[in-house]
Amino acid sequence: MTFGPRAVVLALFLASWCIAPAFAKTLEVGPNAEYKLPSAALDAANNRDVVNIAPGTYFDCAIIKQNYITIQGSGPGVVLTDRACGEKALLVVRGQDIVIRNLTLQRARVPDGNGAGIRYEGGNMTVENVRFINNQDGILGAADPDGTVRITGSEFLQNGTCERACAHGVYFNSLKLLHIEKSRFFETKDGHHIKSRALRTEVVDSELADGESGASSYLIDIPNGGSLILRNNRMQKGIHTGNQANAIMIGEEGTNQPTEEIIIANNTFVNDQNRPTTFVHNITATPAQLTGNKFEGQVRPFEGDGSIK
Repeated sequence: MTFGPRAVVLALFLASWCIAPAFAKTLEVGPNAEYKLPSAALDAANNRDVVNIAPGTYFDCAIIKQNYITIQGSGPGVVLTDRACGEKALLVVRGQDIVIRNLTLQRARVPDGNGAGIRYEGGNMTVENVRFINNQDGILGAADPDGTVRITGSEFLQNGTCERACAHGVYFNSLKLLHIEKSRFFETKDGHHIKSRALRTEVVDSELADGESGASSYLIDIPNGGSLILRNNRMQKGIHTGNQANAIMIGEEGTNQPTEEIIIANNTFVNDQNRPTTFVHNITATPAQLTGNKFEGQVRPFEGDGSIK
């Protein structure tokens, strides 16, 4: 079969279009780089680019509108601080399939009390090795029933406030999946360490602790139900807790989404109060399965529908 000139040109065009992602750029940010601020690099970036930020402190914030983009620190000590774009966050995520890694996001403040390290506004997002320090919210997420958020190897230190509406370590509205792994929530000042309205919430191999000075309410709040998987975590409720009665609360605002399973397995929970507290309080109709958990202090392991082994 013989192809004419037009067919050849069309084939070459289609081939170049298909491999276009291979030409994604890496945009360098730093005192001696082309871009001095992360926001300048993100203004110039296209879909699938990488924004590579050199160590340093940047009094800057940015809105991420591109898709399939990565924002990362090139070494330790990459800090974004003291700014909030759109009176929302240090990083406002509006694109699809965003990766954020190797950063410190700190001291976000806005007038409504919800200044966040990251404001998630939809899509899929991965957060790796990011430290959130002394923000009103560590991460605040809008509703996206098809969205997936994965947080790994990250730290949430001294976030949270209830000066106005309560802000939290992380707070996500409706999602398909919230997965948190190998992460640490410590000394949350107010609100909850984790609040999730996701269809499925998974917290594994992580630490949630008030320490000596934290005053969180619940360690984990699942207010509208949804499946919950907690495995291999270490949790501690401190003497300054804002809610003395419960550590993990499920369904207290009414179950308005399917709750297929609740599995609480192989966790260690320490209550440092001088009064009893309930480890898991389940108000949904889905039985919770508690297996292999260990307790220290005055702990009622469970209230509600379910079983303990």
